[in-house]
Amino acid sequence: MKLKISPTAFAEMQKHAEATYPNECCGFFYGKDGEIRNIEVAKIVTNSKEGDQRRRFEVSPLDYLKAERYADEIGQTLLGIYHSHPEHPAIPSEHDLKQAVPFFSYIIISVMKGKTEVTKSWQLDDAGKFEEEEIL
Repeated sequence: MKLKISPTAFAEMQKHAEATYPNECCGFFYGKDGEIRNIEVAKIVTNSKEGDQRRRFEVSPLDYLKAERYADEIGQTLLGIYHSHPEHPAIPSEHDLKQAVPFFSYIIISVMKGKTEVTKSWQLDDAGKFEEEEIL
């Protein structure tokens, strides 16, 4: 899968990741699905993880429901979740794998010393392992 992220959505994700540093941030992104996923909107979600949020994020079931409703409201498709990895690479963790669902794209933003360093996207393959997606 290939992703094309609008400059506005990409900037919003990066700004959110840097603003929540040293904690992990999370949010949803929306757009049009096809051979290339065109991401047009990013929407911040509160990290509902109790306790230390520097290494984990959680999205509540209510936030998933709200995300689906929002997609309907704006006439877009909910394509996935973005989150940050403070002081870690933009590679999925075991926790990320356990939380992942098929068909979603997972954008991970590596934030080092408060600044975005690398952004990568991942999707589960048929074997249930993450495969990197190309960001155009």
